[in-house]
Amino acid sequence: MSAYRCGTVGITGRPNVGKSSLINRLIGQKLTIVSPKAQTTRHLVSAILTTEDAQLVFVDAPGRPPRTRSALHRMLGRRAGQAARDCDVALLVVEALRLQAGDLDAIAAIPAAQRVVVAVNKVDRVRDPARLLPFLERLSKLRDFEAIVPVSARTGKNLPTLLRVLKDALPEGPAIYPTDQLTDRDERFFAAELLREKLFYALGEELPYRCEVSIDAFRMARGLRRVDATILVERESQKGIVVGHGGETLKRVARAARRDMERLFGGKVFLNVWVKVRANWTDDLRVLRQLGYSG
Repeated sequence: MSAYRCGTVGITGRPNVGKSSLINRLIGQKLTIVSPKAQTTRHLVSAILTTEDAQLVFVDAPGRPPRTRSALHRMLGRRAGQAARDCDVALLVVEALRLQAGDLDAIAAIPAAQRVVVAVNKVDRVRDPARLLPFLERLSKLRDFEAIVPVSARTGKNLPTLLRVLKDALPEGPAIYPTDQLTDRDERFFAAELLREKLFYALGEELPYRCEVSIDAFRMARGLRRVDATILVERESQKGIVVGHGGETLKRVARAARRDMERLFGGKVFLNVWVKVRANWTDDLRVLRQLGYSG
């Protein structure tokens, strides 16, 4: 019988290659938020998968942020790639047939001594499989990778193979977390993340990056979770967009977030959401620290 293995797997790659979707599919639970917009992830989130012979702790980190001078984006820039640098093995996610400058930047940011497994995601979108072979060959010449595995987070294609490769790259050792634990974050954190995810879906291209969610109160009573949340924006005009005509946008966002919370938490949620203007919050270090940012 092979020895038990346990370790951390740091996810890296350019925006919109499906890093968070891949983690959620591997775990079988929505633990990291996703949206079609880049830089949705802002915090380090660990998703834990425990099997009979291994425990894999997937660490999702922010992608490289847009080029702005705000304190928030400087912090996110320092976090970008942190998981891949500090974990036992890096999982580089790239998109099938699309090797871009951002992919090369992500590879360059991984230390030369780090073990790297590549997941070539979205292969379900490749109509002609013969086109994939030259792409894999080109990718293999960029670095000495542990393995390159074509996968699909959407369909689950080749994910068992990817897991086997990742297990083999981990060090031997006992489990770090209890076998039934799925993440290192609490429900309060996920309440904020799910609400922020809905903002990314509901709003325009730039505004979501000027929004943040603060959980003011999270109480459990008689099986009902009562959540009070505040959406921070930087200007009154942004508040009007988030609230929407007659409050419809805010209601839609809150309703969708509440439904996802109830699915994740496995119980009823009563959600109150307010929108407040905090001028230049993305440059206010005190506010950023209160929101869980550092560095």
